[in-house]
Amino acid sequence: MFKQIQIYRIAAQWAGNHPAVEEALAKTPFVECGATQERSFGWVPPRGEENGAMVESIGGHWIARFMCETKSIPAALLARRVKEKTDRIERETGRKPGKKEKKEIKDEAKLDLLPHAFPKQGSTLVWIDKESRTLVLDSTSSGRSDEIVSALVEALPGLAVSLINTKSSPQAAMAHWLATQEPPVGFSVDRECELKSADESKAVVRYGRHPLDIEEVRAHIAAGKLPTKLALTWDDRLSFVITEGMQVKKMAFLETVFEGRKDDDSGFDADVAIATGELSRFIPDLIDALGGEEESVLEGGAEAEGDVVSGGGCDDEELYEQAVTVVLDNQKASISLVQRHLRIGYNQAARLLEKMEANGVVSPMQGDGSRKIADAVEA
Repeated sequence: MFKQIQIYRIAAQWAGNHPAVEEALAKTPFVECGATQERSFGWVPPRGEENGAMVESIGGHWIARFMCETKSIPAALLARRVKEKTDRIERETGRKPGKKEKKEIKDEAKLDLLPHAFPKQGSTLVWIDKESRTLVLDSTSSGRSDEIVSALVEALPGLAVSLINTKSSPQAAMAHWLATQEPPVGFSVDRECELKSADESKAVVRYGRHPLDIEEVRAHIAAGKLPTKLALTWDDRLSFVITEGMQVKKMAFLETVFEGRKDDDSGFDADVAIATGELSRFIPDLIDALGGEEESVLEGGAEAEGDVVSGGGCDDEELYEQAVTVVLDNQKASISLVQRHLRIGYNQAARLLEKMEANGVVSPMQGDGSRKIADAVEA
């Protein structure tokens, strides 16, 4: 059911309940793209049943499904249509279109082609565990995760979330586990990892289906290469890959999870019960393995009220400058990225991205959920 997860902490002040969440998400159902619409998203019944509930409650765990549809136009086709239009203007008027007019021509060409574009749909499971104040998305895409959390925050009054912030960074912890070959209790190191140099060379070493308890791996770490991905097994029940951003990928429940399960013990409810039951134990163990959780920026309640909570005692302008630096240094613009580096709440990171968009540092969100940055915005 869950193949990868991104984990968020929900503010204690949020007073949401199942009926209220169901009613709120039902107000923004998914509708397919119109003829000239590039992107559409909304909520669909997680069971896949027409006119079903938008939020299922199974064992106290709330499950929703976010659907997104995009229409993509091949870049070469769009460029050809733009060239046809600009060539025609040049022939008829004897002048070349300027930069602003070219942008208008491109937008016009896109509208011409969108009705013929092939739509692509994708859905993402969303799990809200109110008791443990955990929000889990079946996604490790920063763009998609940002979009889903934004939709939830907009739909659910008072909801504030923050990425889980552990005392030890996943990267430092992975390096220690590989160097000492002493993973935390309950975990074992598997046969896949990626190491990346922190210097300008950005050299990458990847191991796949290869023992990692070798001197070569320790030598790479001693030379300054840091793990960005590492395959682990938890409690002989779950295999997965953890990333430097604490994203959990390539999840697979092992046979021990299904021992004693009857052949007819299947279907949506059983799958949810098994997945949430296992992950409800796994997530706290993973947090403990990373040194435990830092006090959340949400605890003071200011995020829930919509006020600014500056990270590290910074004022608003200093925090904005730090966020811009993070985006430019990583050449990537996402709310999750800013959250992770500045250790601030989701709502505040979202406001910083909105300010960057207004200032032309990043573009509005693209069809795939990503944003262009800096020089690329002007192109």
